[in-house]
Order: sequence, then structure tokens, then C-alpha cells
Amino acid sequence: MLYIDVPLSAKLIEEWVLPDGSSKHNVAIDRLIQLRIMIETVDRKKETTYRVNQTFQVNLQKHIVHGGTLPREPMPTNITVRRPSLQDLEAYAAEQWECFLLHLISSTQAERTTNFSSSMMKIFQRGLLSQRDKEAPKLTKSGFQFLLMDTNAQLWYIIREYITSSEERGLDSADLISFFLELSFHVTGDAYNMNTLTDTQINVIKDLADLGLAKLQQGRKESWFIPTKLATNLSISLSDLSSRKQERGLDSADLISFFLELSFHVTGDAYNMNTLTDTQINVIKDLADLGLAKLQQGRKESWFIPTKLATNLSISLSDLSSRKQGFVVVETNFRVYAYSSSKLHCEILRLFSRVEYQLPNLIVGAITKESLYNAFENGIMAEQIISFLQQNAHPRVAERMPSVPENVTDQIRLWESDMNRVEMAPAYYYDEFPSREVYEAACDYARQYGGLLWDESKRMRLVVKAEIHMHMREFLRREK
Repeated sequence: MLYIDVPLSAKLIEEWVLPDGSSKHNVAIDRLIQLRIMIETVDRKKETTYRVNQTFQVNLQKHIVHGGTLPREPMPTNITVRRPSLQDLEAYAAEQWECFLLHLISSTQAERTTNFSSSMMKIFQRGLLSQRDKEAPKLTKSGFQFLLMDTNAQLWYIIREYITSSEERGLDSADLISFFLELSFHVTGDAYNMNTLTDTQINVIKDLADLGLAKLQQGRKESWFIPTKLATNLSISLSDLSSRKQERGLDSADLISFFLELSFHVTGDAYNMNTLTDTQINVIKDLADLGLAKLQQGRKESWFIPTKLATNLSISLSDLSSRKQGFVVVETNFRVYAYSSSKLHCEILRLFSRVEYQLPNLIVGAITKESLYNAFENGIMAEQIISFLQQNAHPRVAERMPSVPENVTDQIRLWESDMNRVEMAPAYYYDEFPSREVYEAACDYARQYGGLLWDESKRMRLVVKAEIHMHMREFLRREK
């Protein structure tokens, strides 16, 4: 079938099979369909036909005729004699990632100085850190929220920003995604020769080593990198995200990039459909059918509004089986006990609680109104705090329902509502529109830019954010 360009009927293929191999044949066909190597179609007459995936077919033909580059093979163990055990590698990855998070909180907290590359520092300062002249970098609201994310969600945020900023560094995003995909299918703990990498890939692997996704080692003549679980677990969800894209003629790199981008949109905000490519428009329509987005049409513009199902993609990408054992116990009197010796855990708890004392393997603190107000002012939300406490609940309390006492979660939400009772924001009020059409067009325009705060259709009145006031004035002048 490799050199047959037309679909073959199931009956014809079954004639090739020996009588005692029918069950194995069916299993093989199902497996090839799952791997998207073979495509199954059913016509109007309900006759089943199969054909080889065109992309796979063309590439395999080229490989057979012209040869090709074999997958990167691990180095022999007799060369990499100092290779760490899987336990040591996991401890190394955890240490590197913890050091990175401590660096975000405060560079003075890190046990050892980590010299991150300029490319990684740009990623940190894209949204996690802000810095004024002659002042030390400080966490932004997004940075505080980032610290309370699940480890895998944090990783995906960094990977996404790394890919997004690739063009600024003169790198091809498709090549970068392809390398991440390739890296995710390496074997944890095996050593791979650095000489098999391009110069760009060497720089990328050094950046990833700073984050604990790989460990670099140097021998007498060779150097190699060893992927950790953080790197090899990337494939768990990428394979799902890119499922069946080949059957529809879509580029996997573009599709994965769009899913990652979509996952970091804001739930409830409207985004103009004109900013999407034709492929992305078709994808967003498919996602709307599944409830990941809501499509709306105005007089002149159309937009999509992501739901929580879409914006939580980056969280659902996490591998649940690889999460660490919980360590936090919260009591009904708002006392917090964290069974951990990690400085990182202590610093994260300080974000929303008052740490009273720290023993070699125990951190004791309390959730107070003042500590939560400080967290809310830094941009951390009540649901993020509650989610962190639930996800990191100690095994002894994780089995209880709820794992965090209800009086504590309810009070955290109440204190947040007290903070948000009144919110002052500069705005502009519009009324006396010349016609209903102009009013609706103005509403659509303000909504498109996320600046519509309030509208009353009956009396044709609306309020918009001050940031878009000048744009609204120009728009209304054109409409008149």
C-alpha cells in the first residue's frame, strides 16, 4: 500500500490475510488507525476503505529511496560512566526547578546563583517580572499567580513564552516546536550526544538544563545531555493536541502553537476573528462545538469568547500521575502545617499566609485577613489559593472531602469579595446616539477591544474604559 495512491476496500485487504490471522489483522488495522498511519473512510454504500496517511506515505517513500536521518540514539553506557540514576536525575530536576522559582521570588533566596541566559531572562520579564531603573526586579500580578500554578502548568507557560519569543531571537518557531516534540520522545535517564544537535538546539538544551529539563555532562572527549521527566512528559498531551491533524491537512506545529496560545487567553474576553488565519478559524469553530469557545456576530465584526475549558488547557496538559505527594494540612482554626523542608514551599506559603516558625521538616503558619489582603493586592485570587491548598493537601487529609475545611475556603472567598466590593476605574459615558445602528456598532467596537464596561440597549447608553476613549471618538466620527 506504500506506493498505492487510491483507497483500497476492506474486503480486498482481508483477502491478503490467512484464515488463522484474522483477529491479528483486525488488531493491526485498529492500531494503525490510532497511530494515524492508516486512514479509514466509509462511503454512502457503507463500504469501508483504507489508505495510507499521505504525509507518512510520502516521507517513508523518500526515506526508502533517498535515505534519511535516523532518530537520535542514546550513547553507550561504557562512554557515559558517570550517568546519574533515575532517582538522582529526578532530584536534580526538582532542585533546578525549585531554584528557578526561588529566583523568581527573590534572587537572594536561591541557595546558589543561577546565571540564566538572556533569552530566558526575556521570558521572565515578559509578564512574570517587572523592573524599574536601578531597582531590583519584582514579581508582577501574573508572576504571583504563576507561583501557585501546578508544576506542569508552570512548565507549559515557560515553553509557550519561549516559543512565542523565538522570532525576536531569530529562531523559527516551527523548528523549535519540532525539537520539543522530538525531545519529549527521548528516554528519561539515557545520554544523548551533543554533537548530534545543531547550534540552535545546543543553545535551547542549555536553557532547558537551567530549568531542570535536562542534565548536561562532559566526558574526556564527548559531551552529552540527559533528559529528565520534565522533558519526556511533554509528549503526553502534545500527542492529544495534534490528534488527527494530518488527516485534515493541518500543520502540527501551527496547531499546537494555537492551542497553547488559546490556553493563555482570558476567559470571557472577546477576540476578533479577523486576527485568525483561515485554519485557525476552522479550528475555533470546531472548538465552539465542544464548548471551548462561544462565537458571536456583530453588525460588521465577529469574535470568539474562550470558556474555562479552553483557558484551562494549559493546566489539563499536566500529567496527573507525576504530581508530587501533598504536604499541606489546613485546620478549621485557619492554622496551616506544611510537612516540608523546602525553602520554596516556605516562600510560596508566605504569599498568602503568616509563617510563624519553621522546623527542619515542618512549616507552621496561619491564614489571616491581613496576609490574604496582601495576597489579593499582589494579584493572587481566592480560587488560586484554594486550588493550591487542595492540590497540595497531605495524603492524610487528601482523602477527606473536602480536603480543605469549608469554613476556611468560604472565609477566603468572603475576604476577597470585601476587597472587590468597590472598584474605581476611569471611564467615559456615551449617550444620545443618532440611530440604533450607530449605537450597536459602537457597542460592537468597544466589545471587540475589551473596553465595554456597561450598556443599556433600551435607552442607547454605554460606558467604556478610558483607554479606548480616543479610538471610540474616531470611530463615531467615521460612523457619522
